[in-house]
Amino acid sequence: MRVRDVMTKRVATCSPGADLAEAAMVMWRQDCGIVPVIQENGREAIGVITDRDICMAVATRHRRAEEIRVDEVISGKLFRVTPDDDLKTALATMRRERVRRLPVVNAHGRLEGLVSLTDIALASARTPKHGPPAITVEEVLSVYRAITTPEHVPAPMPPELIPQF
Repeated sequence: MRVRDVMTKRVATCSPGADLAEAAMVMWRQDCGIVPVIQENGREAIGVITDRDICMAVATRHRRAEEIRVDEVISGKLFRVTPDDDLKTALATMRRERVRRLPVVNAHGRLEGLVSLTDIALASARTPKHGPPAITVEEVLSVYRAITTPEHVPAPMPPELIPQF
């Protein structure tokens, strides 16, 4: 099974010059937690912004969302897949980069959609007419565990800092 078979094709986007309030409004209207960022002169994907990115930027920069541009927050790396990639490739990328959603871009870097771990999980639940499933539920769960398991375990809190109720 290919990424094109499960991806979301109609995806709202924003430009790098948009402010965080605009990006958050796109998320609100589309009921999503990620928005691909595309070049203002076309559909070339240059990054993504998540609801967490917005929250952390506003909280740590001590500026209003309207005062912070998307290009100040997005990283320089874009983890992506193509529509022709198989779902195992998408899962491997999600595992390696510890992300739950990936932009789907064509050979020219143009955005064609998004694929999420949820999209792949739902596809794994479908019973194929012939042969084994393209992706098993266990494979999806394995990637989910890898993404959500902390990379490091925080040191225990000293007893004197633990609140007493």
